[in-house]
Amino acid sequence: MVTSIKRMTVVEFDEWVNLPEQADQLYEFIGGEIVEVPSNIYVSNVASRINRRLGNFVEDNELGFVTGEAGGYMVSGERYAPDVAYLSNAKQEKLLYKSGYNSIPPDLAVEVLSPDDSERNLAIKVANYLAAATVVWVVRPDKKEVEIFIPGQPVTVLNVNDTVDGGDVLPGFSLPVKDIFPKE
Repeated sequence: MVTSIKRMTVVEFDEWVNLPEQADQLYEFIGGEIVEVPSNIYVSNVASRINRRLGNFVEDNELGFVTGEAGGYMVSGERYAPDVAYLSNAKQEKLLYKSGYNSIPPDLAVEVLSPDDSERNLAIKVANYLAAATVVWVVRPDKKEVEIFIPGQPVTVLNVNDTVDGGDVLPGFSLPVKDIFPKE
C-alpha cells in the first residue's frame, strides 16, 4: 500500500523514515514514493522457509549474511526491504549495528509477493536490483512459482517440480520449489 505522503527525494525519505513516529512500520522507497511494507502471515512463512534454508547454507559455509524483511538495503538510489537477502563476505565482511538501510546492495534478493504488492513497483525493484548486479528471486505464492532474474540473462520460471539453485552467487545451494510453500 502506498502511504499518502507526497513524492520526495531519497534524502528526504532517509530523514522521514528515521523519525520516531515511523519506528513501528517498515517502508521502502520505490520510484520516488514511500511504500509501506504490508504484513501478511502466509508471505512471512514462505520467506521464513527460504530464510532458514538459505541461512543454514550460508552459515555452514561461512559465506556471509542472510537477512529478513527488516534488513533494508540501498539499491540504485532507492531503499528496499527484501523478504530475504544474502550479502557475501566478499561484498561486506561484517554487518554494522546501525539504523537505516545498508549501503551495499545484496548479492541475492528474494521478494515474496503478497496480494497487495504492485507489479509496477516490483518491475522497478527488479530492474534496479539487476542494475546493482543483484540476483533476484521473485516468489509468487498464488502460482507456486519462482522467477529467477540474473543480470544479463533471460528470466527463468520454476514451478513446484523444479529446484532453485544458487547459481554463481551461491554455488552448491539448492532448494526444491515445493519446499518453499507450506503444505496445504
